[in-house]
Amino acid sequence: MSWRNRTVRASAIAGLAFVLPAFILFIIFRFVPFIGGFTLAFAERTLGGEFTWVGMDNFERLAADPLFWHSLRVTIAYTLIVVPLTLALATGLALLVRRRFAGVDFFRAAFFMPVITSLVLAGIIFVWIFNAGGPVPRLMEALGLGGQSWITDRLLALPAIALVAAWSAFGYYMLVILARLNEIPREIEEAALVDRANAWARFRYITLPELRQVLFFLSVLSMVGSFQVFDAVYVMTQGGPVNATYTLGFMLYDQAFRFFDFGYASAVAVALFVLVFAITLIQRFLMGREDKA
Repeated sequence: MSWRNRTVRASAIAGLAFVLPAFILFIIFRFVPFIGGFTLAFAERTLGGEFTWVGMDNFERLAADPLFWHSLRVTIAYTLIVVPLTLALATGLALLVRRRFAGVDFFRAAFFMPVITSLVLAGIIFVWIFNAGGPVPRLMEALGLGGQSWITDRLLALPAIALVAAWSAFGYYMLVILARLNEIPREIEEAALVDRANAWARFRYITLPELRQVLFFLSVLSMVGSFQVFDAVYVMTQGGPVNATYTLGFMLYDQAFRFFDFGYASAVAVALFVLVFAITLIQRFLMGREDKA
């Protein structure tokens, strides 16, 4: 074996040695629980450790459970609020802080601050903000829109949680979009200015097409997070009022740690995984068709 081949092999072994600890942790804490949860969906397990194979019974029960379909509708409604709101807010602020002006670095840091704030802590604070007597109901009362609590209102509780989720995530998305905006050649925008294109035309025909790929990536990321929402629901509403915020993630928790029905909870988790995976594939397919067109 030549000296060059030995060097290449030694570098490869060293690289694998560095990767191996992370790979082992992934197998132990990600892959093994995934396989275990998938297997448990076809079984029943008690707190005493008794394991009984039941086949498709949990999924048949899931298909006939009105609560599952209700939680699915709630989750979809929540996702349809959060994803567009987060992306619109992130895109608008990215366009704003892209410009150089006095204090722009402060605003970038301030907009990113919610990302590093605990969502549990934020949820507790926003419960006060949206509850009766809080700033939002008082503002609505001053505008003649009623001063009811958002947290205890069936129609407003889900939008309240969605607003908190969008607030906590837009800063990260803003930075990703800002990085892509900075890669757009200035010459293109300068040519559009020479042609007297207004701001909306420049955004529609130059900026937005350049952002398509990154917006697709962020929409998938936001959609996956929205389908898995749990912490904000747990802190702010506990699935109420009258199951108005009873999402799939909260149903999974409820079945596992309130009713200790681990097999059924695992079936909910598998159904959630399949739904997210299928929607992601559909998004990728539609994006691919647009690219070919």
